[in-house]
Amino acid sequence: MNDQDQNLAATINTTQGSYRVVVGRNIIDDLGFELAKTGLKGRAFLVADTIMFPNPTRKAQEALERGGYETHLLALEISEKNKNIETVQVVYEWLADLRVERSDIIVAMGGGVTGDLVGFVAATWLRGVAVVHVPTSLAAMVDSSIGGKTGVNIATGKNLIGAFHQPKLVLQDVAHLESLPAREMSAGWAEAVKHGFILDAQLLDTFERLASQMKALDGEEPVAAIRRSVAIKGEIVSADEFETGDHRVLLNYGHTVGHAIEKVSGYGTYLHGEAVSIGMMVAARIAENLGMIDADLVDRQRRVLESYGLPVKALGLNVDELIDATKSDKKSRNGTIRWVLLEGPGKATTRSDVPDEIVRKAILSVIS
Repeated sequence: MNDQDQNLAATINTTQGSYRVVVGRNIIDDLGFELAKTGLKGRAFLVADTIMFPNPTRKAQEALERGGYETHLLALEISEKNKNIETVQVVYEWLADLRVERSDIIVAMGGGVTGDLVGFVAATWLRGVAVVHVPTSLAAMVDSSIGGKTGVNIATGKNLIGAFHQPKLVLQDVAHLESLPAREMSAGWAEAVKHGFILDAQLLDTFERLASQMKALDGEEPVAAIRRSVAIKGEIVSADEFETGDHRVLLNYGHTVGHAIEKVSGYGTYLHGEAVSIGMMVAARIAENLGMIDADLVDRQRRVLESYGLPVKALGLNVDELIDATKSDKKSRNGTIRWVLLEGPGKATTRSDVPDEIVRKAILSVIS
């Protein structure tokens, strides 16, 4: 097995084709080589978050050119506050100026917000061109870069305009995480730890036991944990590509209230992973009040989240505004929220019969 095969975390099988997710340390130089293996031969249009400019972006561009790809670069400052149609229009105009064709490739380099927006651009430009994700935040690596979800925000809610558009390749260089601010890293661990709580008790044990090593990105264990998180998401996406069943919905553990917290507090007040962490605590309280789990597991979840520097409360927010915001949840069916709730360590399910008073009580527990 060569080094590239050792770095393979998952092969995702979808109706739009199969693609590889490659995870390793200092592998950005392999980007052109990995892209060439997909058989794509067009020009490469690299859209990068300005935080990646100039050095990581230059390495990616040089790697693409070594792979034989004519490469063009657009660096943008992208955040939740401008993840909108106006920013999409900026990218559209750049693509139009360069006469981008369906045979070309758009490469998204940055965090989850960049991937969401650039993925949406790729899904809609000429009714769909190939996209490659090079996520540079932990949250994007273990979650948003995999599965083809793209989207932008409007005033009503987050990611309400979007499309499923699967990438042709995902390349994750863990070395990019070494320069991330501590707060960004903590927010990313929320999505990884989530996988342990809902689907893999052994992974949860690893996150609990090796928190200090994980946070320091020390040695091979953090890389292996990221690969395992990627594999978990890959298995679910392959089984439920369009979130039509209940299995992929499990990945939204903590997100119903998490998205509401982001909206009510103002996008950017809480990072996505921070809001999800608080949302996980609400979901755990709901499960406890329904008799699905005991208080010990709720407390265990709190301790694990706090060990990664994550918040477990959002003091001062309004309970009625949060409840109202949850009603825009994209996982709802016939106006009823499908709550993702724990049944035990590494085991979750969905419930649509949660009484309003239990939801209110659980939300109050994290805002007061």
